[in-house]
Amino acid sequence: MPRAREWCATIPRRFADEDDEGGTNTVGVVSEQEIAYLPATELVAAYRARALSPVEVANAMLRRIDRLNPELTAFVTVTPDLALAQAKAAEDAYARGDAGPLAGVPFSIKDLTPTKGIRTTMGSRINPDWVPDEDAPYVERSYAAGGVMLGKTNTPELGWKGDTANGLVGATHNPWKHGKTAGGSSGGAAAAVAAGLGPMAQGSDGAGSIRIPAAFCGIYGIKPSFGLVPQYPASAVWDLSHLGPLTRTVRDAALCLSVVAGADARDRLSWSSGIDYLAATDGEIGDFKVAWSPAFGGHRVAPDVAAATAKAAESFAALGCEVTEVGAPEIDPWPLLDIMWSTAMAGYFSTLTDGARAVTDPGLAAVAERGSRVSATELAAVLSRRNAYCEQMRRFMLDYDLLLTPTLPITAFTAGRDEPDNPLSNPDMPLNWTPFTYPFDLTGQPAATVPCGFDREGLPIGLQIVGRWKDDVAVLRASAAFEAAHPWGDRRPPVD
Repeated sequence: MPRAREWCATIPRRFADEDDEGGTNTVGVVSEQEIAYLPATELVAAYRARALSPVEVANAMLRRIDRLNPELTAFVTVTPDLALAQAKAAEDAYARGDAGPLAGVPFSIKDLTPTKGIRTTMGSRINPDWVPDEDAPYVERSYAAGGVMLGKTNTPELGWKGDTANGLVGATHNPWKHGKTAGGSSGGAAAAVAAGLGPMAQGSDGAGSIRIPAAFCGIYGIKPSFGLVPQYPASAVWDLSHLGPLTRTVRDAALCLSVVAGADARDRLSWSSGIDYLAATDGEIGDFKVAWSPAFGGHRVAPDVAAATAKAAESFAALGCEVTEVGAPEIDPWPLLDIMWSTAMAGYFSTLTDGARAVTDPGLAAVAERGSRVSATELAAVLSRRNAYCEQMRRFMLDYDLLLTPTLPITAFTAGRDEPDNPLSNPDMPLNWTPFTYPFDLTGQPAATVPCGFDREGLPIGLQIVGRWKDDVAVLRASAAFEAAHPWGDRRPPVD
């Protein structure tokens, strides 16, 4: 597809307007599919060029959701009245010349994140009709920037697993192959973006929940440095959780981060960088020192994934980087994450009534039960070892600007399953199938996934790009350089 300025020149202006002779311009014709896959940056350019109307784009997105969501189950709640009102406000703002950076851009919010006046189920049957009376900071900032809210996307209960299925609406399906998982826990967000149901979606990531679904669905996802995007209310899993965008292009993610990043008084751990991430995305990476770890921690990787990610890592040398193959830190992060997650869930469960526990996802209940058997002394020891792991990774990264790994050792498995049924699984380590993502929730480092190929079934494969803590610019810049060298934007799943 031509880029914005070229594409805008190929169609008549979309707003009714007087021409030089006092007549009215003819409204051009753009297909729903063309609109659906335009990046946010190109939508904004088209709005500014008066080549598209935010209202018509919102209507196109809503029609598309109505048509495709019954098969995908990406959205739990759709908000057409709000979307159209915000789209009209954006259209008026463009006419006045004071449009915000996301004016008219459709986006969605994960159903774990509170939205004032909009049902927020958290994927749970405990309180499925909860309507918050306050927006999360991410939502407030997206609204203030002129974004158009399409609705809430599906999540497993409390975001507890790497597949998006729950007892309320069922499983989210991968747009590349129905019956395969979209990943989790931001699976609804990833499926929506991949299927052209909005160019931007908000996700959260406490063990890989942005990067897992983004990799499975063949899109871009970034977990920013911990604290860069404020989180309120606080996550049930403490400082493991990060908020960030899922998009089809790197520049869209950078645009979103420029809007939602920055300290908020309600999150005492949040901080501001003052960086325009969209502008900072441009730049050379030829002087970067890059560590490539094909099996970070010695984990098994499926052959198709190993081949695709190795080829992708090699391309960084072609971009001028100094690439060195490395192993992994000595400390095993799995026991740390397992105890932190399970005790957090045990704490949550301790507040529930017997009736609420009875309708909880059995897999989540088992995690909480395991956590309830951990003593305070054991948890304190784990938190101390976590600090040691973070320091070990900090020292490791002193020698490198970036670390590359496969995002996942496998491709998408059967939708609705808690764990994949494949030879890489290990019953003693439930997250064995995603060993490359959760280490960086423990350390708080920025980590992104870029599409880098497909397996023999036509399912997407992702390469993970990890940076030093607070060096989100390096991750975005490297992601953009890889995207420019190996563009993926024209690849579309077979949903139309």
